[in-house]
Formats: sequence, C-alpha cells, structure tokens
Amino acid sequence: MNTITIYTDGGCDPNPGIGGWAAILKYGEHEKTLTGNEPSSTNNRMELTAAIAALRALTRPCTINFYTDSEYLRKGITEYIDKWAAKKWKDVANADLWQQLWPLVQKHQIEWHWVKGHAGNEYNERVDVLARQARLEITPPEEIDPYIPRLYLRASCKGNPGPGGWGVVLEQDDETTQASGSMPQTTNNRMELMAAIEGLLLLPPGSDVQIFTTSDYVYQGITQWIHGWRKRNWQKKGETPIANADLWQALDRLASAYSIRWINAKGQTLAGLDEAGTLAVTAVPDR
Repeated sequence: MNTITIYTDGGCDPNPGIGGWAAILKYGEHEKTLTGNEPSSTNNRMELTAAIAALRALTRPCTINFYTDSEYLRKGITEYIDKWAAKKWKDVANADLWQQLWPLVQKHQIEWHWVKGHAGNEYNERVDVLARQARLEITPPEEIDPYIPRLYLRASCKGNPGPGGWGVVLEQDDETTQASGSMPQTTNNRMELMAAIEGLLLLPPGSDVQIFTTSDYVYQGITQWIHGWRKRNWQKKGETPIANADLWQALDRLASAYSIRWINAKGQTLAGLDEAGTLAVTAVPDR
C-alpha cells in the first residue's frame, strides 16, 4: 500500500460560529492542500469535516499516519466509534459526520497520532494557519467604534523561549499613546499577555476599551478558556497548573475593572497593529 501522511485542523471563532478547516496530504515529495469553510459550525464539526475531506481525496487504499490536535477526533475513532455504530448512532453528537467518516476510515490502515496544538510542529502549524485563513475568507470584519478607545497589542520573540518584546498602541480621541517593554528570556505567549496587561494600565479603571490582538492564545484564553481555569483554580483538568498562570490571573483581575470588547484581529490590516508590531520588534533585547 501507498504510505500517506495527513495533517488536519479545524475550528470556529467563536465556537459555535463561522468555521474553517484544512488538511495537508503528503506522499513522498508530493503534497496536496485542502481547505473549506462554513458560516455556522463548531470546532468539533470542523475537525471532522477536515478528516472526511482528507480521506475522500484518496483514490485507493493507503497506509496512513494521521496527525490531529483534536482529542475529540482521535478518541472518537480509536475508542468509541465501534460502540456508536453498534447502537446505530443513537444520542451521538455530530452523528451525521461520524457516519460519513467511519466507512472512509475502514478503507485504509490508519495510525492515529495526537499532536499538541501551537507547539511548534511545522505541519500542525500550517494546517492551523490554513484553517484560519479559510474561516477569515467568510468572516465579516469587526466594526470599530470610533468613540471608544482602541488598544492594539503585539509581541515578538527571538526563539521560543528567547529574548522577547511587547508593544502597545492606544488610540483615543485624537491622541495616540505608545508603550513597549522586554524580557531577556521569555515566550511569545508571555509577551502577548504582558502587552494586554500593560496596555490596560494606560487607561483609568472603569474605561470602555476595544482591544485588538492577533494572538489566538490571548483571544481564546480571555473569551473562552478562562472561565474553566477559574473554576479549576487555574489548573488543567489533570490538576497541573496552566501555562502562564501568573499572568493570566493578573490579566483576569485587571480586566474585571474595565468594560472590554476583545477583537480577534488576525489577518486584518490595521495601522495600530503595525505600529505596535514595530514597537515589539524594536524592544526585543540583543542576546
């Protein structure tokens, strides 16, 4: 059999909301890229859609190394799907997609691999970017309220970890305020969080503010993940501390004093973001 390597990813913003998915199929030196989007979906449905599209693209039985950062997809296929099929898919979420995926899986010899998302795996990062781009193709741009202060955040890091910098630009009325800072040994995520904290401190408590970030880590963290972190006392489900817990707790306390509209500005061209990016790069200390 031919041996194929497949990477897939999918997601929505918000969840549920506008979705995008992507797959990369590798065979020797050959590579095929697939993408798609839906105006209303969920993270899990986009993950399943990506897997279905990838396997449908194969014209003959193959040996496959399949990589995904979705435990929902991997565990569904490797642990639960036989039981779901035996029970005729009763009370199974996304049963329509699982029923499409299951016969496709059975045509091949597949080894399923879970890979941690946003952890530096080249192809996982690529499908993440492709899925996001697919989603943004049908995502209307966020409307900016000209009467509410606008805070733009950016970060930069030479290596991860390595020397890093952050930059913020605050626009309110006809005035612009800039700030930046650095650390000799840090990560890009920590610099993104520092930008959010230091940026908010430029405004008096009680202010309304629109915050623009290109960091999925910050945006998803502050709008979705943080509610679970609080309930679990800033620990993961396995009772280990979440990454950057100190900064997340500081941002959580600070943000409660403001009326914030968080805007995921990934893929947008905004002068404030460009200026903040320049500040962050300039702030990065030499090794």
